[in-house]
Amino acid sequence: MRIGKLIATGVAVIASFTLCMNQLWAQAKTPKASTSMIDRGKYLVNLGGCNDCHSPKVMTPMGPMPDTNKLLSGHPANSNLPAYPDSILGTTPDKWLTITNAHLTAWRGPWGTSFARNLTPDKETGLGSWTLAMFIKAIRSGKDMGKGRDILPPMPWMALGQLTDQDLKSVYAYLQSLPPISNAVPDPVPPPGAPKK
Repeated sequence: MRIGKLIATGVAVIASFTLCMNQLWAQAKTPKASTSMIDRGKYLVNLGGCNDCHSPKVMTPMGPMPDTNKLLSGHPANSNLPAYPDSILGTTPDKWLTITNAHLTAWRGPWGTSFARNLTPDKETGLGSWTLAMFIKAIRSGKDMGKGRDILPPMPWMALGQLTDQDLKSVYAYLQSLPPISNAVPDPVPPPGAPKK
């Protein structure tokens, strides 16, 4: 009976040790971003004007300003776009090339209508399910999730793709540090007359 207890205790100790080591190994493979990396990412996001398109706005005496309760949550899912005549848009000097909504989160031009993505770490509607590699590939390739549809104007992915790997890692770390906001941004809408896919 004593041998049975010793064996059971030994198995429990080994199992606990193995569990702890596996947890430590998982943490070592996915290190937490440093405060300085997150601060650098915040600096780059602010410098890059990401809030200009990816944050809903509130109207102030100074004009539209990012809604600090919804920073980088993308085009509001429940926001309807105002109607306008398609005849005002075009690529000739007598037309408007693009128009935008009051939040500056939806843009219409020759490519159709694009909506600013939710950049918060919400797993269902934001970047919470994205890996660092997916994020960098998306910014460098101009493809959603690094392999999907084209990232549409006005997103300046070609300019952002020139950032160093370290700067893109910092931007990613900052975005992952934000509070997740559930906001399912609509898919892009093709221009009128575009062939169906």
